Amino acid sequence: MDTWELLTHPVRLRVVHAMSGGRTLTTSQLCARMPDISKATVYRQVGLLAEGGVLEIDGEQRVRGAVERRYRLRGELALIDAETAASATLEDHRRVFATAMAALIAEFNVFLDREHDGSIAESVGYRQHALWLSREELADMISELRRTIVARMANEPTPERAQYLLSPILFPLEEPAARAEQGPGVTP
Repeated sequence: MDTWELLTHPVRLRVVHAMSGGRTLTTSQLCARMPDISKATVYRQVGLLAEGGVLEIDGEQRVRGAVERRYRLRGELALIDAETAASATLEDHRRVFATAMAALIAEFNVFLDREHDGSIAESVGYRQHALWLSREELADMISELRRTIVARMANEPTPERAQYLLSPILFPLEEPAARAEQGPGVTP
């Protein structure tokens, strides 16, 4: 199974989220994080990620007669490269977007089902902004966002930090007026 297939499955995507930040977790710990998914499914998907090289075994220990493995994410393999993304078909993009949204909804539901101290509004944001941008302004904004996000992706778990799921979604709502006037298939 190639990286595209491995990472475009909602449960495997959630496992990748859970393992980020240099964490080492057992499949049992992953099951506890994803109570909405059967243990058999979590074990099967972890196995596929390990077979595909996205997860590596960090250690083993005996627990009640069984061997329990701790896994670590191989971050460099948990990415879909730009070339693969550029060669994706429209159907591929539809499927990946649906997978990402399914994983996001599932993670949000698990969050809502946990006990809260009344501070949900401080932890959650779901704003959408329609922006008018030229191609140059878009490239600048994406570059700024990447710098900001990547700088924080290096953060490791500490007692003071909670893991957050940030899902920037960006796509044009319409074509620029200059391109639309030239007709379909014509780029300036």
